[in-house]
Amino acid sequence: MSDELDGWGGAEFVLAADRLDTPDVVEAADPGDMLRQVASAAAQVRTALRSCAEASLSAFTADARPRAIVVAGMGASSLAGELLNAIAGLSSPVQVVTARAGRLPGWVGAADAVIAVSCSGSTPETLAVATEAARRGCRLAGVGAGGSPLHRIAEQARAPFVPVVPAGLSRSMLWSVAVPLLVIAEQMGVARIGPDVYELAASRLEEVSHQCRPASESFVNPGKSLALDLVGVLPMVWGTSALSGVAARRFASQLQENAKYPAICGVLPEAAHSQVAAFDGPFAPRSSRLSAQEPGPGPDDLADLPGWDLDYEETEQASGFTALRLVLIADSGEDQRVSAQRAAVTELAGQRGVGISELGMDGEHPLVRLAGVIQLTDYASVYLAIASGIDPGQTVAIQDLRTRIE
Repeated sequence: MSDELDGWGGAEFVLAADRLDTPDVVEAADPGDMLRQVASAAAQVRTALRSCAEASLSAFTADARPRAIVVAGMGASSLAGELLNAIAGLSSPVQVVTARAGRLPGWVGAADAVIAVSCSGSTPETLAVATEAARRGCRLAGVGAGGSPLHRIAEQARAPFVPVVPAGLSRSMLWSVAVPLLVIAEQMGVARIGPDVYELAASRLEEVSHQCRPASESFVNPGKSLALDLVGVLPMVWGTSALSGVAARRFASQLQENAKYPAICGVLPEAAHSQVAAFDGPFAPRSSRLSAQEPGPGPDDLADLPGWDLDYEETEQASGFTALRLVLIADSGEDQRVSAQRAAVTELAGQRGVGISELGMDGEHPLVRLAGVIQLTDYASVYLAIASGIDPGQTVAIQDLRTRIE
């Protein structure tokens, strides 16, 4: 973050908003065209459907349903596996597992299907899993760049392969790799989607892209508004169902990669049993004044030791204080108990001075609901980078790490 934006007071917030509402500044701050890549989401859905229609996927049928589907991938590719699992739902006749460790679980064998996903087709961990799957006699399929190492592995194993045309950074190509997974799962009877739903999802992606277009000012642009909500805070992103949990993980990942912001993700009800404790910590502005009374100190309490001052209560917010902000992604299909829990969490956060941004998911089909909120948060992550004076496309730390371990 640039020095001029450090601290994020009122003047700095105005500066961030001005950045987002000045077209020349937005264009200059996004040399890698990340906003254009986000806007390509609808085209990715339609292109991927054509690629699937042209690929030979006849080996995957409901009559030859596997015991489990294992999706091998890293980053956005692994999220595509989580997306498939959430859309298939708990009623799925086939378990969906995501493998990220660069190796197959020991129980995977010839009765299972392995789908290796890598946008570049050269991710080492994914190539290792694909090779191992072929050796174990699993039903294998590949999704990635044509002519890549992954493509060659699939050819050697006589496995179907769906080519992906890289059109930017892999993190912006989620729908290019997710749609083939959904099509394959649908052919096996694991998911129910259909051409009309894919088109509805593409239309929703286009609708959000129009709302979040760079020329649209922040007061009517939901992507810019959400980004400004997160300026200078520590985001905690929670979903309220398995489906919105995928959106929460996607948003946290995009905040980290695009805006270079640390982010915490969770899903209710699990988050209410652990992460909610952060509302009583140093990132919650009023937590020390409103927390429930704890038992009295024992003889070995740290507060009694010389040199220890654990009372961080202040009447005014300290300079440079980083506040926690909760982003709730509410799914219309969430459980009723979770709805009540979400209301209680909202009240609790407000009492402790924790800011809240609530995003709704609407649409009859899970894919449509997920498409809309993911597109919105993808835009927000790029706009937050621009508001912070950061190039959303640069990946210096990732590249530095790769050079150290290769």
